[in-house]
Amino acid sequence: MAGPLHTQRDRADSFGSVARAYDRHRPRYPVEVIDDIAALAHGGRVLDVGSGTGIAAAQLAERDLPVLSVEPDAAMAAVAAAKGLRVELGTFEDWDPDGRVFDVVLFAQSWHWVRADVAVPKAYSILRPGGSLALLWHATAPESPPPADFDTVYRRYMNIREHPTATGEVPLADTLAAGGFEVSETTHPIRTEYTTQAWLDMVFTFSAQIVLDPDAARSLRADLAELAGPDGVTVIGSTYLATGTKPR
Repeated sequence: MAGPLHTQRDRADSFGSVARAYDRHRPRYPVEVIDDIAALAHGGRVLDVGSGTGIAAAQLAERDLPVLSVEPDAAMAAVAAAKGLRVELGTFEDWDPDGRVFDVVLFAQSWHWVRADVAVPKAYSILRPGGSLALLWHATAPESPPPADFDTVYRRYMNIREHPTATGEVPLADTLAAGGFEVSETTHPIRTEYTTQAWLDMVFTFSAQIVLDPDAARSLRADLAELAGPDGVTVIGSTYLATGTKPR
């Protein structure tokens, strides 16, 4: 049985092979959520951990916030750097803050790739008093066609708990509270109409699909395309933000 995602290094290290597709097809974050994170920073420094191609970092930089990204995959980091973002290579567990402190430490779609028992105290140690650890997710599933129909297809290829139709909110409040943070949680609704091609392009930037045998991946893509048909896929859910504030 597979262990926690941060231990599945084949999946954690798979994203560089689809770096440009990832940047092109992954959804951006709602303006309201980026505004919430910017408000937490109060104009101060943001550390974006596991920043990938810099999707969240670029949205925050557009608000004139100083953002430093930390990303373990060189190909993903190169896409972010091409946007003019500052990126340092490494995992958060091994990265050296070198005495730097931040007003926000952000994990956007990346918390599941780190060890919480290391990341929580490390984030706490590099935040200013009153600073915030922000954990951000898209928690979505298809509405049409029905999720059960997708599950039937995915069961032929993988554990159905690990495909995008099964993405859910991760209970984080207890983890943050145990680390000394004052916790708040917010959600922002999502409803997106995808063409079949656009949805498939997005789905195949997820690690469970990336690491499939190429023949299996082609077969899965064809089966999903047949299920979605000419009408495309409607996705619903929420963008979920858990915030832990360090006491002053």
